[in-house]
Formats: sequence, structure tokens, C-alpha cells
Amino acid sequence: MKKNTFKLFTSGLLLGALVLTTACSSDDNNNSETVNPVTDGRWITVAGALMQTDPGDGNGGTKVYAISKENAIDPNFSVDVYTNGAAVQSNRTARLQSSVDGNTLFNITYTGANGGEFMTYKVTGGNKFAESQNKSNISQYAGTSPRWVKLFDGDKTGIAVNVTAPVVNTNEDKTFKYTRGTATVLSLDLQQAVATAFKQYEIPLTPEEEAQGYHIFRLDAPTLNKAGNKLIIGTWMRKTDPATGQNASSFTRLGSKSVVVDYPSLENPKVITSTVGFGDTSGYRSFNSFVATDGNVYQATQRDTQNGSYILKINQSNEYDNSYVFSLDTALGIKGSYIDAWRYVGNGIAYAVYTYEGTEQGFLARLDLNTRTATKVEGIAYDADLNFGQYQGFVVDGNNFYIAVTPVGKDGNIYVIDIPTGAVTKGAKLINKPGNHYIGVF
Repeated sequence: MKKNTFKLFTSGLLLGALVLTTACSSDDNNNSETVNPVTDGRWITVAGALMQTDPGDGNGGTKVYAISKENAIDPNFSVDVYTNGAAVQSNRTARLQSSVDGNTLFNITYTGANGGEFMTYKVTGGNKFAESQNKSNISQYAGTSPRWVKLFDGDKTGIAVNVTAPVVNTNEDKTFKYTRGTATVLSLDLQQAVATAFKQYEIPLTPEEEAQGYHIFRLDAPTLNKAGNKLIIGTWMRKTDPATGQNASSFTRLGSKSVVVDYPSLENPKVITSTVGFGDTSGYRSFNSFVATDGNVYQATQRDTQNGSYILKINQSNEYDNSYVFSLDTALGIKGSYIDAWRYVGNGIAYAVYTYEGTEQGFLARLDLNTRTATKVEGIAYDADLNFGQYQGFVVDGNNFYIAVTPVGKDGNIYVIDIPTGAVTKGAKLINKPGNHYIGVF
């Protein structure tokens, strides 16, 4: 659907055993150091999207089920979220976020009568999710279909963004002038369930770009910079045909763009442009940029069928570093790569789910942001029906990276990857239903 538009004490012993096993496979990594904080007793919430009309469309709602870390890493344990899970409020696929400790799910209902309503769920294991009574509806500011993510600020803040349907503006003689929508950027206190600030404005491009019909169609995937004073917001670009006033089905792409706004005021929007990447930077239902260990922001691109996906670097002056060139096509030796979702896991390492030209099948790659190299992850049960187009959630806990892998309508597994070494362990079995697919762990 997206791609057709323009071609997220026992436990300790088991985890320790995994680290010990993988340490033996590499003399070049020291597994005695933990890459990320470990949350003892953390729940792993598995999420599945139900088919509505077509297999894999994921528009029939979302169900969740929480298991322990020791169960998640156990290949003899099975999870059937569709039979045993709890439904979360959403007219279509829920756009979920989880707290760092895994004990809370955050949700903003996407479309429908309750579209724009924020609520939380307390995770207590199995299908027991206590929905909060304290809710907030932000639809009057950001519409009933806001895009949003939580910031990496200790689960304090979520940022929702939206752009109204872009409108064609004309000169007095009725000739084309520019196309713009009104953007909204809103901050949400995740603990108190209340909007704390919002700003609305048009975000113009350069006069030359606007005269050609280029405009921001969507904003998504906000990220707080290291200094904590700027938000980097991804964009999805489109182009109006000035001669007809209609949306252009294909066009020459501009350099990748992001919008930078002051934080926490949300004021002073500024567009920055990469000369390295030419894809969109909005991602799709998941985080799309991260502050890495070196303090810089790294961002993925999408929808550039000619050049494939890039990882772009935004420096601590909040500008694109055009000396940093990381092409996924080049790194993997493929053409037309497309990053559906990705996650930074620490020490310059990230994991990305992707596809490429000539196939709709999904794959997983390990990325090294420092060396600008990538390798396809082996040890995963790949399948022609594996599609990560709606994938949302990864879990990073200590040295472990968790991912749910299920082909549409087929059973799959949780996989747990050791971050320092890249060693892969097949975990819990995920029971599927026809037309459905698992969209993440949280």
C-alpha cells in the first residue's frame, strides 16, 4: 500500500548464557560491557495486525500480548496474539510506542470516531492490559490521523505532527503560484496525558522549488537532537504539475529534506536539504532517525526508486553533513533498496528491515554507521511472503535486539540478536492467521 504510493533471576541467567555463548564466536568484541541498560523483568509485548480486505493490509485492527524475556528467547514457547491477545483502540493499524522499561504502551488512535485520542496501557503480562482513564484527544490540533513518536527523553514527551491537505495557490491571473498545507507540531506530556504546546504554520520551500510545484505532503518521525533544543522532523515530498494543478505521479526528486524547529517552543521552522540523499525522510509508522553514540542524528530515506535508501547524517549544528555518504545499495550490492523501518542499537550499530528492486520480500541488515557498511543478517527464516512494510516495533535491552519475523499468513518467530557480535538466536514461535502479520515487539 505504501510502496504503491510512489514506488517502533531466570531471565538474567538465560541472557547471561546468550552473552557467554556469542562471546566465544568472536575474538574482536568484548561482551563483558553492556551496550544498553538492562531492565530486569521487562515485558516483551508482541503486536499483530489483522487483515481487513487484502492479505497483509493490516487495516483490521491490532492485538497485543505480553511475554517475559525468557519466554521471548525460548524457541519452545509459542505466542498466538490473534487468539489470545487483547485489542488496542484503533480504527486501523494502531501506532504504538512503549516505555523504556516495557511496562507501558502508549497509543494515539489512528482515524475513526476516536481518531487522535491518546491513552496508555499498563502491561502486566499475557492479555492483561489496563487502559488508562486519563486520556487526551488532540484531533482539534493535529487531526484524527496524526503521525507521532515518543522522544528518547525518559518517556516524558511524545511529538505529534500533521500537514493538512496541500492546497494549490494561484496568482491574480490564475497561473500557478505554489502548493502548501498547514503544518501542526504538538508536544504531549506522556505521563499526564495532556498537550503541552502546539504550533501551526505553513512551511515554504525556496521560491524556485515552489514555482515548480514541490511541496511537503507529510511530516513524520520527529527526533530530539543531543542538545535537547531542536526537533528534526522528517518530510514526505510531492509535486504539483503547474500546468494542470494536479498531483504529479512521477517527478525528479529534490535532495532529502527535514524540518528543524526550536524545542520546546516548537517555533521557527527551518527546512534543511541534503545533497547526498534524494528520498523522503518521513519513514512509515516507526522511528526514522536516531541520535547515535557520537551525538549526531542519523536518518534513513525512502521512496527513491532510482538511488535506493541512504542513511544520512545531521551534525550537531543541525545541518546535513554532506561529506557522509552511506548508500544501502552500495553497501549490500543491490539496487533500489528500501528501508521499511530501522533501529539504532548502540556503539554505531543499527538494524534495518528492507526490500529492494524486483522483490517485495523483506530482509534484515546489520548496519555499521561508522564504517558505512552493511551485511544481510543470516540465521533468519526468510520467506517470499515476508513483508516488513508496516513494521513498527523493535526492543533493545542490554546487549539484546529483539525483532518479530512472520511472513503474511504464516507462522514465524521472535529473533534475538547479540548486539556486539551479531549472533542470531531463534526465539519464541509466533502463531499466525491467514492474511495477518506481526508488526513488532515493544
